[in-house]
Amino acid sequence: MLGISNAMLCGCPKALALQITNVYENGDTAFHYEYCEDLKDGRGFTAGIAGFCSGTGDAWDVVQAYHKLTGGKDDMSQFDKTMEKYAASGSDSTAGLSNYCAVWKKLGNGDAKFRQAQDSIRDQLYFNKAMAQAKILGLKTSIAQAQLYDTAIEHGAGDDADGLISLIKRTNAKVTADVKGTSGSTITVNGRKIDEIAWLKLFLEVRTDDLLHPREKDNQGGNYWAQTTYRVKSFQYAIEQKQFNWASSVKILDNDGKPITVKCRSSSAKSKRKREPLAHAARPPYKLEV
Repeated sequence: MLGISNAMLCGCPKALALQITNVYENGDTAFHYEYCEDLKDGRGFTAGIAGFCSGTGDAWDVVQAYHKLTGGKDDMSQFDKTMEKYAASGSDSTAGLSNYCAVWKKLGNGDAKFRQAQDSIRDQLYFNKAMAQAKILGLKTSIAQAQLYDTAIEHGAGDDADGLISLIKRTNAKVTADVKGTSGSTITVNGRKIDEIAWLKLFLEVRTDDLLHPREKDNQGGNYWAQTTYRVKSFQYAIEQKQFNWASSVKILDNDGKPITVKCRSSSAKSKRKREPLAHAARPPYKLEV
């Protein structure tokens, strides 16, 4: 096992974390910048590497970031007024966005600035917020930090009843005694010393319960969340294999429960096959903090 580091995920460990979430979201490790469709889940169009939605505001954040890189006159400008309106209202309507997916796919496949905008907003809304929570907790292992990122992508990084912050609070409430372990990292919760992996196991139990019994009404429809417990089982498998800190590869379970090895690769690597949409776990609307 690699030595413990105080640094947040970066380099290959970050790339591995992103790719693992890609497996859960897309069915492969590739970065599907070009993906776009209406999943009929109450979030409008879902698109790009983090499932940016026209009805929750994060897709509008991507478009605005892209405008800054292009000077404001680009292929997405035609949707500005409609996207701004839907982002503000949380509407799942796709009226006025008739060729939205065609434009998104074109830019996702061939425009480096559009891919850069997606990377930037994914990090600002999800990755960086997950790492901020990891830092507050004192988490040092790659697997624990990566789990918070994956949770942020699916549940959102906020403090709503199903959000990352709420799941952390519910996990911490379960810590009532010191717990020793072999991870090489100990964190302090409620004045108690608990092994980092022991805490992570508790967190995964809490997340499983939330996926099976979402607290927010908007997340209860369609049984979508209950279909994604494979994300938790995959991390539990990695824990069983004692893969706490990562270098260039990590073994996880794919969405069918089969062991696979994820190897470090650049986010610029393109998929050789079409993204296969899986059960989509809806996130609450988020506004970019400036």
